[in-house]
Amino acid sequence: MRSAEVLDCHVLVIGSGGAGVRAAIEASGFGETVLVSKTIAGKGGCTPMAEGGYNAVLREQDSCETHYEDTMKGGAYLNEPGLVSILVAEAPQRVTDLLAWGAVFDVTDSCTVAQRPFGGQSFPRTCYAGDRTGHEIMMTLIERLASTGVEVFSEVTALDLVRGNDRVIGALCLDGKGKIVAIRSDATVLATGGGTQIFDISTNSSSGTGDGFAIGYRAGAELIDMEMVQFHPTGAVYPYDARGRLITEAVRGEGGVLRNAAGERFMAKYDPDRMELSTRDVVSRAIATEIQEGRGTPHGGVYLDVTHLPRQQVEERLPVMLEQFLKFGLDIREEPMEVAPTAHHVMGGLRITPGAGTTVPGLFACGEVAGGVHGANRLGGNALADTQVFGKRAGESAGKSPRRSSRIERGAIDAQEERLAAFLDGDVPPSIVTRSLKTAMWEGAGIFRTEKDLKKTLNVITHLSSLRLLARTEENLTECCTTQNMLLSASLVVRGALLRKESRGAHMRKDVVQTWDARNSPYGHTYQSLERCGIETVVRA
Repeated sequence: MRSAEVLDCHVLVIGSGGAGVRAAIEASGFGETVLVSKTIAGKGGCTPMAEGGYNAVLREQDSCETHYEDTMKGGAYLNEPGLVSILVAEAPQRVTDLLAWGAVFDVTDSCTVAQRPFGGQSFPRTCYAGDRTGHEIMMTLIERLASTGVEVFSEVTALDLVRGNDRVIGALCLDGKGKIVAIRSDATVLATGGGTQIFDISTNSSSGTGDGFAIGYRAGAELIDMEMVQFHPTGAVYPYDARGRLITEAVRGEGGVLRNAAGERFMAKYDPDRMELSTRDVVSRAIATEIQEGRGTPHGGVYLDVTHLPRQQVEERLPVMLEQFLKFGLDIREEPMEVAPTAHHVMGGLRITPGAGTTVPGLFACGEVAGGVHGANRLGGNALADTQVFGKRAGESAGKSPRRSSRIERGAIDAQEERLAAFLDGDVPPSIVTRSLKTAMWEGAGIFRTEKDLKKTLNVITHLSSLRLLARTEENLTECCTTQNMLLSASLVVRGALLRKESRGAHMRKDVVQTWDARNSPYGHTYQSLERCGIETVVRA
């Protein structure tokens, strides 16, 4: 291992998705800003993959009050009200920022931003760019970033945060050749995205491994509601290599319907009022139930059908979906797709303030790594808005942090070098561990959960965590660190699920009988940190 390189900056941003890049843009106005990405900045994470849209109140017929209530109801009232108020109030201005920076959204005949209906919303408020919305936003942000003085380090992985004087003072990172890079900062922003790659079938890119949850937890930050993992109702089920690939909610927003193998439009049994535009948790459980009860398709899914829509509508509004399935040998204009639920989004994460501050001084968080905004179930279209609203807030808050003269001690670097050296003398390749983890999580901590299955899954995680991971070369060290992060993130999900003895939002406990609905639940957030864990109780009049 070579000697560590040491860098210095005012703000360090870890993560290069929509939230991270927006945070870096905002922070750059306050001083030297460094952005670290374990992928190529702008290419990894979920934002460039997001297809459906961005929720914002833009019409007189709509209102922030309605958007707020839709979000709270969709989140099973586990959302932090103050964070939701900020999201709905500031989302319109943030989309205006994107338009001013050159983003191209679909427009109406009167040249206003077009909006489509999405599940769980009482008004069509989802702005879109065909079904490439996230890509359009991401490219706009990357172009804007290039006009700032932000120093970008791509393919550099954050290993751990560094603390000094009871605050975060930077991070230790690893480049692609196995060299440690120490970055000292006055403020650090975690924007590392989600972690559903801990499940066997996931919409996340390969970078969605829960790194931010793990390094935040190890630094002492408190995480909330980690059990709340959203399973998107519609992921591809074939071919095998495409399992879990996202079939955007825009398909249902444009009028796509769900049918079982018998041709029955089954959502009438589960939510006759909203049908296919019910919330994601309801639609996912409906599809899973149809499959489990023997009404699934030959490939183990259900049908998502747009053949009744005008061909031009499919071609213009769903071009990515059309192109994707044509590559699979299926023309969605003439044949239905086969879909099934897939792990998609973690609603939980680091507990944050309205200014995106965490429970550890010097550390901020935004985007999917932060909890509280989406409660127990996220509405489609709220995630992209979240990246811009809280990305801006995190960048500003971090940028306004006072300058400090702290330094990263050699002991912190030595500890990381010892950790990495142990991988070179390990026993088990990380790929074997992650394969076992993904299977265990899918089988024991998926859409339907029981205490017995969760405890069994936690035992598997504990066993896998005890194995000595093997890096055959220094270039493989990152994979070992990522595997450890996945194991820790998975344990946080399972432990949270054991703490929450109720069914709520995306968390369905089949072994719990309850007499309350979400609005009247006696429970608040689950919380986990190095110092404490538990579940909040709510005293009602």
